[in-house]
Amino acid sequence: MDIQTIAKKLKRSATGHKGTFGRVFMLAGSRGMTGAANLAGMGALRSGAGLVTVGVPDAIYLIVAKSDSELMFRPLPSTTQGTLSLKAFPEIQRSYDAQDVIALGPGLSQQITTQKLIRKILQSAGLPLVIDADGLNALTGQLAVLGSCCGHAVLTPHPGEFIRVFGGKLNDKDAVRKQLAMEVARTHGVVMVLKGHRTVIASPEGDSHINTTGNPGMATAGSGDVLTGMIAALIGQGLSLYEAACLGAYVHGLSGDMAEKKVGQISLTAGDILRFLPEAFKTLMPV
Repeated sequence: MDIQTIAKKLKRSATGHKGTFGRVFMLAGSRGMTGAANLAGMGALRSGAGLVTVGVPDAIYLIVAKSDSELMFRPLPSTTQGTLSLKAFPEIQRSYDAQDVIALGPGLSQQITTQKLIRKILQSAGLPLVIDADGLNALTGQLAVLGSCCGHAVLTPHPGEFIRVFGGKLNDKDAVRKQLAMEVARTHGVVMVLKGHRTVIASPEGDSHINTTGNPGMATAGSGDVLTGMIAALIGQGLSLYEAACLGAYVHGLSGDMAEKKVGQISLTAGDILRFLPEAFKTLMPV
């Protein structure tokens, strides 16, 4: 997979507008996990999305709405635990026609009714999906749900989530990780992004790519939330799911490498990855 060639597809028309560059709808955050919503949303904006709407439990709305002024936050019904409630489903469903891609999972929690809501969305949304974190946890023991979104979903598990959802055993060998990622992608008709050192991306058609950017400093809370937003934004700009996953992983890692040179691995945070995304994209697409 030629990353430079993919990046060139993002070249913008002089007559483009916000709607041209993708409308991302994101479901993220819960009480105690407000940062996930901001990081994922800003990951999408910094990766070129024209409009990003983040649906959050109304219990945390006042907290997140004070953070990033470029993001649009939509308060949705919440449970007594401060997580998204099943009562939010009708409003979420009504938003499908106004969006190009849905990303869900970061910080949503494993609360039982929230997990039911996630599965209901996966089974009803006819849009491209990026599924991460608690979105993946909702699939544990419920893999039949993937049949409803076959062909238009990107899954972004870290190794622990991969084993929890799909079973089996992983080790650090690239060949083993690649084989398992390809098997899951083919079996379930999804694009698999198996995160870690040398992240593996696999498509349902049998294509695979091993990412070469990134460093151990990126093993920090919120890093994956940023990647979720990035991939969603790239899909919204017209890339295929596989192309968006490959380019997203590369630029995410490249931004982390740039941050490493500035702050070192020990102090590197997800916010640093966000901060260096503009420079990372400029490396591939010089102005």
